[in-house]
Parts: sequence; structure tokens; C-alpha cells
Amino acid sequence: MPTQQEQHSIQAWSLINRKYLGKGIRVKRFRRPSRCQVRNRVLLAVLMANDIKLSQLAEELGVSSRSVSAWVYEGRIPGKKNLDKVCQFLGYPHHILFNRTVTTNSPIICQPTSSRFMRRTLTRSPVDNKILTGLCMVHDLSVSDVSQWMNIHPGTFRKWLHQGTLPSPSFQDRAEQFFRIPKFILFADCILHES
Repeated sequence: MPTQQEQHSIQAWSLINRKYLGKGIRVKRFRRPSRCQVRNRVLLAVLMANDIKLSQLAEELGVSSRSVSAWVYEGRIPGKKNLDKVCQFLGYPHHILFNRTVTTNSPIICQPTSSRFMRRTLTRSPVDNKILTGLCMVHDLSVSDVSQWMNIHPGTFRKWLHQGTLPSPSFQDRAEQFFRIPKFILFADCILHES
């Protein structure tokens, strides 16, 4: 015969479990982006700038959505075969999309919902620097915010985004310090178009 304390404990657990009985255990299959930590900001930036969902990328590459989520949110690097597929599909070399320094040393950020301002920017005018634009979307930054914090004119920053203009080395250094991502990654679109 259970003691009074054990009986109380059994009753408490039965009350707790009663609401789950018959419903099964419900486990979320994918994490909500608003609460997830982002390790590979560059990959997420490219996906957001191109308006590609994680599930769409997984479908295009023939991998599971969970794998793509691990690449973005946990900073995992795919195997050689999938790495080549991703790089070919998105049009960037692997040292840009899956840079170990960025995924291991970058601060972990929580991704907010994408900025309405940056969404309007994408729909109204063409974007040549997708990585920089996508990073603004990942961090939910407007052009005026970034230009004010980096102490540059908003028109100058818009040229970097829309015209793919490669800034001077001093401005590249400022952008690198602000985003904490190497400048060869931030301005990869400009560099790749020039070569």
C-alpha cells in the first residue's frame, strides 16, 4: 500500500498526464524562426534575400528540411556532395556560404521576423549585394539605421545594396566591424561580379 506522500504524487502525475492521454505526444518538427538561434547568418541572409524558404531549399537539393535547419541554426557544414549542391544552387563558393570562422566565432543571434522596410526594398528595386541585404533582413535593420551606426550617408549604403558598388577599404573595414563578418564575405557579390 502506497504511503500518503506517494499516493499524492501519483494523483498529481495522473492529473498532469490526463490532458495528454489520447492525444499522443506532440513534438514540434521544426523550430519557429522567431525563437531560434542563428549560427550561419550568411546562408540565412542569402536565402532571405532570394526569398527561398528552408523547406524549398531542402526540396530543391533532395535533402531533409531538418538538415537544412541544422545548417542554418546550428552552423553544421554539410557533406561534400550536399555542399556542392548548395553552392551550385545558390551561386556562391563554399568558403562564403559555410565559413567556419563565421559559424563558430560569430555571435549567436535570435532571428526576428523580417523587416517590412527591407521587404519593400527587395520588391521595389533590384538588389545586387544579396548577402549584405540579407544580413540587414536577418538583423531587421533599415538602411537609415545601418548608415547612422556606421557613420555613412544612407545613399552610400543604398549603392552598396542596389548597385553592388564595392566600397573603399576603410568603409569595408567599418562594415566588417559592424556585422562581425569578414569583408570578403560581406562584399562577395561585388567581388564575384567583377571577376
